[in-house]
Amino acid sequence: MKVRIAADASRDEASAIAAAVAEHVGERVEVYVGDSDDPTFVEEVAEADTDDGGTVDSGDADDAGPTDRERRLREEIADIERGGPEKYRERLAEQGKLFVRDRLELWFGEDGLDFEDGRFANFDAWHADSPEVDEYDDGTRLPADGMLTGAATLDGRKVHVAANDFTVKAGSMAERGVEKFLRLQQRALKTGRPALYLVDSSGGRIDQQTGFFANREGIGKFYYNHSILSGAVPQICVLYGPCIAGAAYTPVFSDFTVMVRGMSALAIASPRMVEMVTGEDIDLETLGGPDVHARHSGSADLVADDEEHARELVADLITYLPDNADEKPPRAETVAPSKSPAGLDSVVPEEPNKGYDMHRVIERVVDGDSFFELQPEYGKEILTGFARVDGRSVGVVANQPAQRAGAIFPDAARKAAEFVWKCDAYNVPLLYLCDTPGFMAGSGVEKEGILEAGKKMIYATSSATVPKQCVVVRKAYGAGIYAMSGPAYDPEATLALPSGEIAIMGPEAAINAVYANKLDAIDDPEERAERERELREEYRRDIDVHRMASEVVIDEIVPPSDLRAELAARFEMYETVEKDRPDKKHGTVI
Repeated sequence: MKVRIAADASRDEASAIAAAVAEHVGERVEVYVGDSDDPTFVEEVAEADTDDGGTVDSGDADDAGPTDRERRLREEIADIERGGPEKYRERLAEQGKLFVRDRLELWFGEDGLDFEDGRFANFDAWHADSPEVDEYDDGTRLPADGMLTGAATLDGRKVHVAANDFTVKAGSMAERGVEKFLRLQQRALKTGRPALYLVDSSGGRIDQQTGFFANREGIGKFYYNHSILSGAVPQICVLYGPCIAGAAYTPVFSDFTVMVRGMSALAIASPRMVEMVTGEDIDLETLGGPDVHARHSGSADLVADDEEHARELVADLITYLPDNADEKPPRAETVAPSKSPAGLDSVVPEEPNKGYDMHRVIERVVDGDSFFELQPEYGKEILTGFARVDGRSVGVVANQPAQRAGAIFPDAARKAAEFVWKCDAYNVPLLYLCDTPGFMAGSGVEKEGILEAGKKMIYATSSATVPKQCVVVRKAYGAGIYAMSGPAYDPEATLALPSGEIAIMGPEAAINAVYANKLDAIDDPEERAERERELREEYRRDIDVHRMASEVVIDEIVPPSDLRAELAARFEMYETVEKDRPDKKHGTVI
């Protein structure tokens, strides 16, 4: 390379410039001063020794391949990525599940994670290259300390990922793995991106508990961080194995939890511990399998058939959610309903006490195949799930007359309350489809806490600040109209179909309550039956939605065929609505 400098430059300056440029470009440099035709100073590139005793020109460095140092590092990385002892990898196939890195490939493609953090965690405790390891033992392998953390792309969405390696001490958590998990949670809070937890863990590593159990930055901080993240970014958990004790809290703290049939279990203690404490002899499936948590506890939102199905469910779920609480849900292309809206009125029976499937209403209102139901086996008297109306993500809360006439039982109320709370946290508008005789009565439900559960549902509906629309499909009796975001609960609209009725109670119960003595005084059975029919009809005229519309209690009676279009127009109009609630620390209902 030739370099020309100012005419007044000294030889020392020429020498310094030549040396600096030669070092930077890696080749011979000639420095010319002023207009001189001859170089004032020439700097040659120094030759470097090679491993075989020869020399190599540093100018050829760009063309050189990886050094032995880099090759050694890649060998160490490959060794870490083999996971735990080989015998435990071989057992995975018997258990019907994938090795964790194969699982990441299933989820995110051939390259798995976009990047990984903490791959060398606990390296010095086990690896042959560690100066602290005198004699390598394959049985003591602890690669990545059994916890993989990093980031990945799920169908175009960037997510933080934590995944247990079950081949390392049954996916148990220890000091370095705990630290990695905590860092991932903190990063999710910083970036405002969803956190995906692929959990396959037996809990804390008991023989190492002094390093992480009660520490300020130990495993207990998981649940503190889960609480801080709650409502800030979506937290989604998939269970791939028996998640016991401390490991069981990540699933229940997550916004959405998927269990895998024949593989997952979730329990506060193992069957062995249960037997020690209570004397109960029980297997893990009966104690905390998918059916237990999908039907009875409500801890499982969805149950997947296998690993591939679990991935499909989460990939669908995340399309309805924003990355964080400061964003709106993504918009999709509008799709025509699966069934024509024109047939909606024929779905709803004229008889107020006749059962029907509310799914048949939903499929004529929302975009085709967009209803993504959550907790379908829990609290079946209410349907909850995400859907789209004209491409917009909405949360659907719908009474189910096909189950217990749509009466609201404690489980159904808790299910609805939690779903409404999540929708409000992530800016998903709410659509209530009301057809209920109200909250269930009786000694059984009182013992199960019907008032407490109902309070939570009403509280969630009252506190939600997202746009809400209530449709009175048929019955809206008692406090059911309150829980389903009726006129007093700040909906953007209360609509009704012509089949709608709003009342303290249904005609049969009302007539019995008010006129029982007068009816009993009529001796003739036919005369008494006729008088009872007349009273019911009089009562029904008072509770008909035409009366409610006349008194402007409801906003509109909508022809059933037009309901979808009405909802789409109103969700569009009110999508920017902002609602104020009293300035306070928080409510006292939890």
